[in-house]
Amino acid sequence: MTPLADFYTTITSMSTGEYKEKSSKFLAFAYPFDQEDSLQEILGPLRSTHIKARHFCYAYRIGVDGTRFRANDDGEPSGTAGKPILSQILSFELTNVIIVVVRYFGGTKLGASGLANAYKEAAREALAGAETTIKYISDELVMRFGYDQMGHVMSVIKEVPEAFIIHKNFDAGCTVHLSIRKSRSREILLNLKAGILQVSVEQASAVETIPGVEIEMRDG
Repeated sequence: MTPLADFYTTITSMSTGEYKEKSSKFLAFAYPFDQEDSLQEILGPLRSTHIKARHFCYAYRIGVDGTRFRANDDGEPSGTAGKPILSQILSFELTNVIIVVVRYFGGTKLGASGLANAYKEAAREALAGAETTIKYISDELVMRFGYDQMGHVMSVIKEVPEAFIIHKNFDAGCTVHLSIRKSRSREILLNLKAGILQVSVEQASAVETIPGVEIEMRDG
């Protein structure tokens, strides 16, 4: 069975695009987006800024597997706005993205095919100018140890490049939270154990507990 991907491509910040057709203007706004309940936080300011616009059509795609999506025509003929916008998110192979296309009507009807093309092109322009990034799905590894182990354990962590410290606390004992890539979590954990025990990875794989060091794996 092929394992699920533990990474996805998204955009780093808002990006805009514009398309004009027969005096109608289509302004596209692409945003990083991973929470459906934040939709109005995006639509509200756009509606307030573009008070003379006729339509605020959008599409979004969420999740590492991209299975959560929605396309909205906002009063345009069915299938002429939301779906063409979504098609561009799919074409660029992105997720955790929303695109809103604001339409200013120019007085001339474009027809179904003209509308679909205009919304598609506006969305494409927004994504063509966007900066993208690959993000990884991670697990969280929590390590707890005494002060007598602190120097050694922290040195080992520094030697494992795929273990990233996201939080540490040295008040009542030592606690370090690490972010590690989900698909490589077992390998990274073995490297950490081997470093702390000062044994080979093969030897570390046979060890369940480390004296003086408590390790807890949490799903990301």
